Amino acid sequence: MTEILARRDPNRCPAHPGALLKEILPATRKTKVEIASLLGISRQQLHDIVRERKPVSAGVAVRLGKLFGDGPGVWLRMQAAYDAWQASQRIDVRDIPTLEIS
Repeated sequence: MTEILARRDPNRCPAHPGALLKEILPATRKTKVEIASLLGISRQQLHDIVRERKPVSAGVAVRLGKLFGDGPGVWLRMQAAYDAWQASQRIDVRDIPTLEIS
Protein backbone atom coordinates (compact mmCIF):
# COMPACT_ATOMS: atom_id res chain seq x y z
CA MET A 1 0.00 0.00 0.00
CA THR A 2 1.34 3.42 -0.94
CA GLU A 3 1.33 6.13 1.69
CA ILE A 4 0.36 9.59 0.47
CA LEU A 5 1.49 12.56 2.49
CA ALA A 6 -0.42 15.80 2.17
CA ARG A 7 1.73 18.86 1.72
CA ARG A 8 0.49 22.15 2.99
CA ASP A 9 1.86 25.60 2.34
CA PRO A 10 3.31 26.64 5.74
CA ASN A 11 2.59 30.28 4.90
CA ARG A 12 -1.14 29.61 4.55
CA CYS A 13 -3.32 29.40 7.63
CA PRO A 14 -5.10 26.07 8.05
CA ALA A 15 -8.88 26.24 7.96
CA HIS A 16 -10.72 26.95 11.18
CA PRO A 17 -13.17 24.11 11.95
CA GLY A 18 -15.95 26.69 11.78
CA ALA A 19 -15.25 27.05 8.05
CA LEU A 20 -15.95 23.35 7.53
CA LEU A 21 -19.04 23.55 9.72
CA LYS A 22 -20.31 26.53 7.70
CA GLU A 23 -19.93 24.51 4.49
CA ILE A 24 -21.73 21.39 5.71
CA LEU A 25 -24.60 23.01 7.63
CA PRO A 26 -26.76 23.63 4.53
CA ALA A 27 -26.60 19.92 3.63
CA THR A 28 -28.26 19.06 6.95
CA ARG A 29 -31.41 20.97 5.93
CA LYS A 30 -31.67 22.16 9.52
CA THR A 31 -31.52 25.67 10.90
CA LYS A 32 -28.62 26.79 13.05
CA VAL A 33 -31.03 26.90 15.99
CA GLU A 34 -31.93 23.24 15.39
CA ILE A 35 -28.28 22.23 15.02
CA ALA A 36 -27.34 24.09 18.22
CA SER A 37 -30.19 22.35 20.03
CA LEU A 38 -29.09 18.93 18.75
CA LEU A 39 -25.55 19.68 19.92
CA GLY A 40 -26.72 20.93 23.31
CA ILE A 41 -25.01 24.31 22.86
CA SER A 42 -26.37 27.81 22.53
CA ARG A 43 -27.20 29.32 19.16
CA GLN A 44 -24.70 32.06 19.96
CA GLN A 45 -21.91 29.54 20.61
CA LEU A 46 -22.62 27.83 17.29
CA HIS A 47 -22.74 31.20 15.54
CA ASP A 48 -19.37 32.18 17.06
CA ILE A 49 -17.77 28.93 15.89
CA VAL A 50 -19.18 29.23 12.36
CA ARG A 51 -17.98 32.86 12.18
CA GLU A 52 -14.54 31.63 13.34
CA ARG A 53 -14.65 33.81 16.43
CA LYS A 54 -14.52 30.96 18.96
CA PRO A 55 -12.57 27.71 18.97
CA VAL A 56 -14.05 24.24 18.91
CA SER A 57 -13.50 22.93 22.43
CA ALA A 58 -12.99 19.24 23.19
CA GLY A 59 -16.59 19.03 24.42
CA VAL A 60 -17.99 20.59 21.27
CA ALA A 61 -15.71 18.36 19.16
CA VAL A 62 -17.23 15.28 20.82
CA ARG A 63 -20.72 16.61 20.07
CA LEU A 64 -19.88 17.49 16.44
CA GLY A 65 -18.20 14.11 15.96
CA LYS A 66 -21.32 12.32 17.15
CA LEU A 67 -23.69 14.51 15.14
CA PHE A 68 -21.81 14.08 11.87
CA GLY A 69 -20.51 10.57 12.54
CA ASP A 70 -16.84 11.39 12.05
CA GLY A 71 -15.66 11.41 15.66
CA PRO A 72 -14.08 14.25 17.63
CA GLY A 73 -10.58 13.81 16.20
CA VAL A 74 -11.28 15.60 12.93
CA TRP A 75 -12.58 18.69 14.70
CA LEU A 76 -9.81 18.69 17.32
CA ARG A 77 -7.03 18.27 14.73
CA MET A 78 -8.44 21.14 12.67
CA GLN A 79 -8.59 23.38 15.73
CA ALA A 80 -5.07 22.38 16.86
CA ALA A 81 -3.60 23.08 13.40
CA TYR A 82 -5.35 26.45 13.27
CA ASP A 83 -4.24 27.40 16.80
CA ALA A 84 -0.62 26.31 16.22
CA TRP A 85 -0.36 28.31 13.00
CA GLN A 86 -1.86 31.40 14.64
CA ALA A 87 0.56 31.11 17.58
CA SER A 88 3.55 30.65 15.26
CA GLN A 89 2.63 33.91 13.54
CA ARG A 90 2.25 35.82 16.81
CA ILE A 91 5.07 34.54 19.00
CA ASP A 92 8.66 35.59 18.39
CA VAL A 93 10.93 32.59 19.02
CA ARG A 94 14.14 34.01 17.51
CA ASP A 95 15.87 34.19 20.90
CA ILE A 96 14.97 30.63 21.90
CA PRO A 97 17.68 28.11 21.07
CA THR A 98 17.01 24.69 19.63
CA LEU A 99 18.56 22.00 21.82
CA GLU A 100 20.07 18.81 20.49
CA ILE A 101 19.10 15.85 22.62
CA SER A 102 21.40 12.85 22.43
